[in-house]
Amino acid sequence: MKRTTLLLLAVAALFCVSCNNRPKYSEELQQTAPALCKGAEKKLVCMDLDATLTQHKTPLSDSARQALDKLGERYALLMVGGGGAERIHKQMLDYPIDVLGNYGMEEARVVDGEWKIVRKEVCPVDTASVLAKCQALREKYGYTEYYGKSVEIHASGMLTFGLLGTEAPKEEKLAFDPDKAKRRAMYKEVCEDFSDYSVFIGGSTSFDMTPKQYNKYDAIMRFAEENGYTRDEIIFIGDDLDDGGNDSHVRLGGMDYIRVYDYRDFPKLVEPLLQ
Repeated sequence: MKRTTLLLLAVAALFCVSCNNRPKYSEELQQTAPALCKGAEKKLVCMDLDATLTQHKTPLSDSARQALDKLGERYALLMVGGGGAERIHKQMLDYPIDVLGNYGMEEARVVDGEWKIVRKEVCPVDTASVLAKCQALREKYGYTEYYGKSVEIHASGMLTFGLLGTEAPKEEKLAFDPDKAKRRAMYKEVCEDFSDYSVFIGGSTSFDMTPKQYNKYDAIMRFAEENGYTRDEIIFIGDDLDDGGNDSHVRLGGMDYIRVYDYRDFPKLVEPLLQ
């Protein structure tokens, strides 16, 4: 029996046990990772961090670290995040892994055992235009009262448009839009108004925006081209793959992926990749 068939059987068996309230995982994998199911050998495992490997903005657990150690014995590993590379590195407790931060605007590598940022790109922002567009959206949808600033303009050129503002209390933020329905209702219009940006439904109250050329799919493919990987040799592991999610470009780009429903499942989830 081929190695890929054994892997699929292992995945299916694992998820029948740990995720028996979800669709059959073997069937889901046929849709999400067709190249893997057809026998493609994987060489590079790319991962999201928050809600995939850890709880949102929480440190790397011992079990997740051990899972990464095992994966690293067989595959090249790459962390691909919406946050800055330095923040990701700290959240992972200085785990020695290559990182693409800010949707590919930053790249950090482990060189001779030392983790360091090797590329950092910055894009200009038309501040007046950004503020005017955000204010118009606030007035249309009724979010005219907020804490702090209306929008955070990062040094990189990324934008965070938080509907409750930049300094909203954590309790209010968590209760604001847990199912993302409020932001999905205006997502299409935000995309139209910010057509020069890739727009994601991020965090608990915000839209994250990056200059159009930066998203996780294009970031991974740039890394792959520079390091000799083909798309079929890559598999991505993430949680936010629906339209508007910050992993969505991976799905839309046709890259093989595995969807995470609960970050606590990550160590079990990768076991079949080690068979």
